[in-house]
Amino acid sequence: MGDSSLAARERAALADLLDRLGPDAPTRCAGWRTAHLAAHVVVRDSRPDAMPGFALEGVRAARRLTDRAHALEDRLRASLPYAELVARVRSGPPAWSPVGWPVLAGLVNTVEFAIHHEDVRRAQREWEPRVLPRADQDRLWREVAVFGRAAAGRAPGALVLARSDAPDQHRRFGSGPVTTVRGEPLELLLWAGGRRDAARVDVT
Repeated sequence: MGDSSLAARERAALADLLDRLGPDAPTRCAGWRTAHLAAHVVVRDSRPDAMPGFALEGVRAARRLTDRAHALEDRLRASLPYAELVARVRSGPPAWSPVGWPVLAGLVNTVEFAIHHEDVRRAQREWEPRVLPRADQDRLWREVAVFGRAAAGRAPGALVLARSDAPDQHRRFGSGPVTTVRGEPLELLLWAGGRRDAARVDVT
């Protein structure tokens, strides 16, 4: 039986969407078309040496690492047909890759594929939010804490992330005047992860 985890299901859905849209469809990642995003996933799966560049993107001192990671993506995109890139997205990392190890996979892949799936979905015309099972929303809610801390560090005052589908659940970061962002966990994750114009949330 195949992997039924949320990360595996999001990977499969992303691969299906990439396959259907082709290499030149827009995404919500600045400057990237679907071929760029597919190459990014494959490099992430198969080149652990590129991970520091991805993790430290936006940090000026790490610019050389980030440039190297993107150069690996560019070379891969130029050397493989798009169909092969998508096939590698679908098949997942090789057995020796850290992002394929069961202990790490659930920690690092759930957010990666949930967000990138939406990066492609929400760049297309007439997209609509998905209705996710409660168990999937609960799984994403666990990740909101990590991204919420990062989002709170970029804003003055306190940040409260509140679930609209579970009104008794919220997370507060910082102190001072409060900004409350309310939505389902996937929407809060997108908002905290920098996709604020694409996230369906209420901000007060």
